[in-house]
Amino acid sequence: MTDLAVLDRAYHSILTQIIETAQAPHYTEVAKTLGVFPEEAKAVVREVIESTPGWFHPGTDYLASFPPFNVQPTQYRVSIDGRPGWFAQCGFEATAIRWLFPGRAVRIEAPCLCCGDQMVIEMRDDEILLVDPDTIVGYTSAEVGGDAANRPFR
Repeated sequence: MTDLAVLDRAYHSILTQIIETAQAPHYTEVAKTLGVFPEEAKAVVREVIESTPGWFHPGTDYLASFPPFNVQPTQYRVSIDGRPGWFAQCGFEATAIRWLFPGRAVRIEAPCLCCGDQMVIEMRDDEILLVDPDTIVGYTSAEVGGDAANRPFR
């Protein structure tokens, strides 16, 4: 296992770039941040991803999802202070994005997966600025936390 301080720096590097640019870094960019060779950074990034519910695009070393963000487009479109470009991993993760942008307006727009009607939630820190329609609810067809045998807390 990689030193926890190195994993922490890699995690921070990835999350910071996504927050600032809405794009995930390639492991070669993480290598520069960590001051290591690209192959070592590639292994570190893989280890970071294995410790999260994130993933790579299949068959590649390209980050696809880094919770609460999805780097590939999803129906959960996020804009910060009116600037679009971010995507959430899921509807529930979308609401967590506001904590990464303190004091800023975070707007989530997504079609309802049942009827296709547009839904919008806008938040700033603890304050909900807008909910449209006012009857938005969340649901999942899977057990929250995955199947019981694989949950970290039972």
